[in-house]
Amino acid sequence: MIYVDADACPVKPEVLKVAERHGIEVTFVANSGLRPTRDPMVHNVIVSAGFDAADNWIAERAGPADIVITADVPLAVRCVTSGALVTGPTGRVFDETNIGMASAMRDLGAHLRETGESKGYNAAFSPRDRSKFLETLDRLCRRSKSAT
Repeated sequence: MIYVDADACPVKPEVLKVAERHGIEVTFVANSGLRPTRDPMVHNVIVSAGFDAADNWIAERAGPADIVITADVPLAVRCVTSGALVTGPTGRVFDETNIGMASAMRDLGAHLRETGESKGYNAAFSPRDRSKFLETLDRLCRRSKSAT
């Protein structure tokens, strides 16, 4: 299963393309605004607007050999801990070797924004990011299938 933290996810079409090629089901989880589909391999879950509702829904279900796509580092931490394969929409893989540093850097960035030391601008999503994501997701799909 591929779980997608779908609120503001820029790679939904790419997820569907790769998942279809590998025959893996996809679940998009969001607070609202998902496009309906008739594809039996694609599921849309709308959660409450509560704080971290989508993250909690995904973290409660994701496990070994599942793939999670999120830009949310705290969600990535929870999913890596449960054994899921995790990537961000830019193709950055989160795993046991780097999740601690990713979490620390997120906390540092939040502190710098709170103190006014940083404006907190994120780089624009680029075609290179999209290409790297496609490559990463394809690799994770192969890994997931070989683990089951």
